[in-house]
Amino acid sequence: MFTILSAGIAPGLALLSFFYLKDHITEPLALIVRTFIFGCLLVFPIMFIQYAFATDGIDNTFLQSFVIVGFSEEFFKWFIFLYVIYHHTQFDAHYDGIVYAVSISLGFATVENILYLLNNGIEYAFSRALFPVSSHALFGVIMGYHFGKAKINTRYVRWNIILALVIPFLLHGTYNYILKAIPKNSILIIIPFMVILWFIGLRRVRTAHHSQVRPVQQLDRKNA
Repeated sequence: MFTILSAGIAPGLALLSFFYLKDHITEPLALIVRTFIFGCLLVFPIMFIQYAFATDGIDNTFLQSFVIVGFSEEFFKWFIFLYVIYHHTQFDAHYDGIVYAVSISLGFATVENILYLLNNGIEYAFSRALFPVSSHALFGVIMGYHFGKAKINTRYVRWNIILALVIPFLLHGTYNYILKAIPKNSILIIIPFMVILWFIGLRRVRTAHHSQVRPVQQLDRKNA
């Protein structure tokens, strides 16, 4: 049991540490823990909703991938961010959005990962860390990037808040559709999909950092 718990928790904490430590001004740990716990708690209502749809006998791959899984999971993460973090005084920089959205996403992914390993065995720990857990983190990066953009930029605020839901939902749905539609050969598509997702996510991280440090650099030039 301890081994499974450790294997289930470790990827989420490692990824959260990676994105947290990339912040130039680190966010309060208490708030990071709070958002992580909110993400953990989201698993249970979402599981109930998904179970309810499953008992209705919905077997359409597209609906399962994009609506039952992709939309339900990303919507609840988006909702928690919007009503817990978006108006918080600590959310005052572009990259902060990425940190908090990743925290919510990885809280969800960690509990989901533990439950999966308990049901299916420790042998899936490595593949789960590489694909589902890291994909949740990257969906969180993209969500947080647009929330951060909405927070610091007075233009297109509503549009960025909408994109914070729509883009992760579409990416999440695509990820699940690949796994469900072509289960035998999905690895041939999911690996390049993840490479592209990491590329997009890390570019969003750099852009958010740039928007944070640019005013400081300009001030230094003026004082030089």
